[in-house]
Amino acid sequence: MSDLPRKAVTRTAKLAALPLGFAGRATWGLGKRIVGESAEMVGRELQQRTAEQLFKVLGELKGGAMKFGQALSVFESALPEEVAGPYRAALTKLQEAAPPMPTRTVHAVLAERLGEDWHELFLEFEDKPSAAASIGQVHRGVWHDGREVAVKVQYPGAGEALLSDLNQLSRFARLLGPLIPGMDLKPLIAELKDRVSEELDYGLEAQAQQAHAEEFADDPDVMVPCVVHQCDEVLITEWMEGVPLSEVIADGTQEQRDRAGQLLARFLFSGPARTGLLHADPHPGNFRLLPGDPEGEADWRLGVLDFGTVDRLPGGLPTPIGTSLRMTLDGEAEAVYELLRTEGFVKESIELDPDAVLDYLLPIIEPALVDEFTFTRGWMRSQAARIADPRSPAYQLGKQLNLPPAYLLIHRVTLSTIGVLCQLGATVRLREELQEWLPGFVPEADLEEDLEEKPAAEA
Repeated sequence: MSDLPRKAVTRTAKLAALPLGFAGRATWGLGKRIVGESAEMVGRELQQRTAEQLFKVLGELKGGAMKFGQALSVFESALPEEVAGPYRAALTKLQEAAPPMPTRTVHAVLAERLGEDWHELFLEFEDKPSAAASIGQVHRGVWHDGREVAVKVQYPGAGEALLSDLNQLSRFARLLGPLIPGMDLKPLIAELKDRVSEELDYGLEAQAQQAHAEEFADDPDVMVPCVVHQCDEVLITEWMEGVPLSEVIADGTQEQRDRAGQLLARFLFSGPARTGLLHADPHPGNFRLLPGDPEGEADWRLGVLDFGTVDRLPGGLPTPIGTSLRMTLDGEAEAVYELLRTEGFVKESIELDPDAVLDYLLPIIEPALVDEFTFTRGWMRSQAARIADPRSPAYQLGKQLNLPPAYLLIHRVTLSTIGVLCQLGATVRLREELQEWLPGFVPEADLEEDLEEKPAAEA
């Protein structure tokens, strides 16, 4: 596979083969059991084959198929371990790898967008891509002023491919549902479709990345590369070295895991407060762990890439999120219920027991209840199982709650970030970040006290 399949009929056929393949392997598994092989052995082999086909098809197609795979990959920690094992490696590959675009195609795009003499803009340009994503791939180079740069080139036909893939995936979302228990994949695919035009606009991405780069320029914890040049289908930014978060997940020390987790949580909540933008694509391929101090690892920083999808939040994260979270932790069932109803999480036509709503929310927000919390795959699986079990009161109540459109992307980003924290197995002081950055989490009276005490302490 060397190029982006552009014909809709070709892509549709490949995607349609996924559910058919799942069904075919189930029949194959039944046959193996009839001839005497154990259910456990057959099940393991079945999962392995399914994972291999999933990666092969999504990775080859790139476009919306790969975008869906990347969004799905951060939720693998919610899967039962016997299922997660075979899928984990296949889904993680989607975060850092995909078949490359031919060199001739890359050169053609650069010539069209930068001019026939585009080579003169670079002191060096590597034809072999260093990374591939859903709608483009990245090449390493040296800009004419000596700066090392990352050159992101969009796949020709990427927009058409994105929409074609996501339309097709939505048709059999129910068949893919068992991949992530308790998660309705249709809204995820619909939300990805809504973001297609933004994802393709490298001008918007350059603005969002530069806003973050300037805000975090002197930050001791977070680094965002500056934009060097941008035009249609080409985005050039400063190069950033570092350990991909997927490698930290696979082989990192506990110190690296905890530091990466803390900084990921900090970036999630501080970004909107500082820039008015929420980085909305938090899969591990978009983050690096950078040594902050060449002499040691104590000051690891978080490098952040890919600002193609952002949520614009001029006032930061909505205050009702912090207020409802604080009131839930304080056990104020009636107040939480009324706020959720006001914000549209409970429709006017539905009546729920406020205490039951509180019971539903408390286990989910457990990480904010304590000074530090260790995120694990086991904890994520227990939450998914509780919400996915039709016999569970949480399942019945969850079906009656509503997710207002204004909160949809924030909800997905938060869930995805928690999924990555669980993959890391990181111990994080989440409450500390909420107190610092989440509007409404600290009562107004406490904030006023802090402001009054600070000048006194400084004096």
